[in-house]
Amino acid sequence: MPERDDKLVGEFPFVPKQERAQQKRNALIESGYALFNSKGYEQTTAKEIAAHAGVATGTFYRYFSDKRQLLMSLLEDKLEKFLPPEPSWISRDPEAVLAALLEAHYERLNEVGLKRVLPELLSKEPELAEVLGAARKKLHARIHLGLKQASENGLTWSDLDLDTVSWAIMVLVENGQEKESQSGKRVDYREVAKVICRMVFPPEAIEDLQSRKID
Repeated sequence: MPERDDKLVGEFPFVPKQERAQQKRNALIESGYALFNSKGYEQTTAKEIAAHAGVATGTFYRYFSDKRQLLMSLLEDKLEKFLPPEPSWISRDPEAVLAALLEAHYERLNEVGLKRVLPELLSKEPELAEVLGAARKKLHARIHLGLKQASENGLTWSDLDLDTVSWAIMVLVENGQEKESQSGKRVDYREVAKVICRMVFPPEAIEDLQSRKID
C-alpha cells in the first residue's frame, strides 16, 4: 500500500470500541510517539510506525489516514501537559506555590517528550497550530480571571494591564526550557516565580498575603 502521509483527512480519526482494536490503535500511537521522538516527525513513515508496533502497514491505515492523524490523536491526550500551569495567586506564599507548579510542569514536559517534534510541526501544520493556539487562549483566559480576582482583592499593582501580564506570564514559562537548552543551566524555578510575582504584586500585597490565614 502506498504511503499517504501527504494528506490530512479530518482532525481526529475514528476510535474503535472493540478492546482488541483499541489495543492495536494504542500500540500504533505509542510506536509513533517513540519514533517521532527518536527520529523526528518528517523522517518517520507510517510503514515504520506499523512495523515498530508489530502490525501490517494496512492495519495502520485501518485506524489512521496518515501519520498526521496519529500525531493529533497522540497530542489530544497529552495537550494539557504542554501548556504552562495556571498560577494560584491568593496563597500565603504565591512565589513558592508558583515555583512548585513550574517545576512540576517542566518535569511533565520531559516525561511527555516531543520537544524535538513540536517546533518542526508548528511551522508546517496549521491544524496543530490551531489546536495549540485555542488551548493557549483558554489558559490565558483562566490566568486573566485569576489576576482579575486578585486585583479585585487589592493585591495587584493598581495600574496593571491584566491582559498583557497574562500573556507575559505564559511567554516567560514557555521559554524556560529554551533558555535552559541555550545556557546549559537548569531552570531556577524560584527565580522565574520571583519575576512573575514582582510583575503582579507590590511588596505590601505580599505582606498582606503572608499575614492572612490561608490554607
